[in-house]
Order: sequence, then C-alpha cells, then structure tokens
Amino acid sequence: MSTNAIVAGPDDDEIGDALEAEGVDVTRVNGVVSRPSLEEAGIVDTDLYVLTDVGQATTIPIACDLNDEIRAVTYTRDTVPEFVRGQLDLAIDPRLMDATIVAEELID
Repeated sequence: MSTNAIVAGPDDDEIGDALEAEGVDVTRVNGVVSRPSLEEAGIVDTDLYVLTDVGQATTIPIACDLNDEIRAVTYTRDTVPEFVRGQLDLAIDPRLMDATIVAEELID
C-alpha cells in the first residue's frame, strides 16, 4: 500500500519533491487552504498532512477532524501557534533538517 500526502502552502524547501522521491503520492494545495480544498485534495484518505505556512495553521485541526488517522506535520521556519501544537505529530524547521532526511523519517 502506498503512502499519500497533502503538502499545503508554498514548498520553497521542496518537502513535496522529497516525499515523491520516497515514493509518496503527493497532492499539493496552494493559496488559501480551506476545508473544501482539503476535501477536494483527498484529506479523508490521506496518510500525511504537511503544512508549510503557519499562517494557515487553522487547517491542522480541520485535517485532524476529517481524518482521525492522519499524521500532521509542519515544515516551516516560523513558530507554530500554541493552539495547534497538541494536534501536531511533528514540527520541523527546514534550517535544522533537510527535506530529504525529513521525508525518509516520515516514511520509515
């Protein structure tokens, strides 16, 4: 069974490409991320939600509400708001860990 991921927000640090290199089926959501856009991207059947824009952190509870099994990850240089920290599985700063290493760890 293959792993599916949604990468939401700008992907300047190329986490989406790194996940694809690991064999992950990646769907990208750009612009304003909303419940309808997450549903359209397939959040209900997705294994991994990677958010790169903490300005859209309110989408983490939405993703978790729509999919109890999803792993929520932020991959951003910005500080994650306190209100979503409890729902995150992992928060990583790209300056500290390269996208390739993060992708390998998320898949293992």
